[in-house]
Amino acid sequence: MLTALLALAVACVCGRGNANAADLKIIANPSVSASSLSSDELKGVFLATKTSLGDGSHVEPVLEKGGPVHESFLKTYLGKTDNALETYYRSLVFTGKGSMPKTVAGDADVVEYVAKTKGAIGYVGSGANIAGVKTLEVK
Repeated sequence: MLTALLALAVACVCGRGNANAADLKIIANPSVSASSLSSDELKGVFLATKTSLGDGSHVEPVLEKGGPVHESFLKTYLGKTDNALETYYRSLVFTGKGSMPKTVAGDADVVEYVAKTKGAIGYVGSGANIAGVKTLEVK
């Protein structure tokens, strides 16, 4: 009985918070010419190593301030925790190689910011209303 309970507890802990790309939408301002990005390109945009796309157009990432969508995005596409990402960006700021990305409260705020900001790229939960922006396929 104890073994069964321990196995159930481990399954619950390990299964909780599993990242799944299907639970997310990558969105962009309609000015972004791309219709898809490779996972490496997306990672580069959000780690500030890629500030423009192949056609030379500027891109600007926007992040959510925590929560399950944010955690899922970080795990799925960046392979980082929230603390690791913050440390990474702080080191860019400290060395003069970058600045902190724009962060907003949640899905609706991401959509609003992306819709009004040329070159903006963000992420939202799969159920979010994304009127005014376009989705990008991640290959």
